[in-house]
Amino acid sequence: MNRLQSELHRLYLLPSADPSDTSQGGRLTGPAGDVRALVMELASAADWDVLSQVWRGVQVDLQLPAPAIAVSGTDGLQLWFSLQDPVDASRAAAFLARLCLRYLPDVAPARLRLMPSATALDDHAALVPALQHATGNWSAFVAPDLAPVFAETPWLDIQPGNEGQADLLAKLEPIKPTAFDAAMQRLAPAVVEPAAQPAGTAAVPWSAESASVATDIDPRCFLQQVLNDETVPLALRVDAAKALLQNPRPAGDQAV
Repeated sequence: MNRLQSELHRLYLLPSADPSDTSQGGRLTGPAGDVRALVMELASAADWDVLSQVWRGVQVDLQLPAPAIAVSGTDGLQLWFSLQDPVDASRAAAFLARLCLRYLPDVAPARLRLMPSATALDDHAALVPALQHATGNWSAFVAPDLAPVFAETPWLDIQPGNEGQADLLAKLEPIKPTAFDAAMQRLAPAVVEPAAQPAGTAAVPWSAESASVATDIDPRCFLQQVLNDETVPLALRVDAAKALLQNPRPAGDQAV
């Protein structure tokens, strides 16, 4: 196992599920769906000024270790979060969704890819670095000061050196379980307490539409919180999605 492989195992990979496997291989997703690597990708365009809000925010606001930065080899810029202990994919997806809600609320969802995500818990990024056979370009980890350079061309046209990639990863630390739990709590959407019903008044069934009117926060922001919160019942999240679709963002107030 070379230095790069050792760093990938230290930060992101899970042991092989096959006890007879002696290849020192690893995988990004365990047999029960658990993960240690959480990936957020921004594409079309790979704007570091936007994605750096997450990179800086998790360090300054949440006191988490810096995630690795990678070019996807195609059209995206990625952040790779490392966990010391694996978590269920649904919890990992909730963490990434809450980061987007906190730091990227105005970014169009079509530009973001979360791996795993609430709609694709078994979806994961391809391990970096890797050759993109369709184009001949490479994905690669990059230094923070070089990330802005790749906005228009988020790839390398030659294979990155293993030692250089290992040097970048060696500076990183995984997120400890206590720190991850604390970050999840800080990122949790605020709970809006329902107003007390006057005596003799029948309760009105909850709906995304009524909640958006009843709260004193921005309606679209509230609906997006409900949609992204894994702890909210699925039926209510579906209501929130329908309300967002039925009430598109006004012209002149388009998402980034």
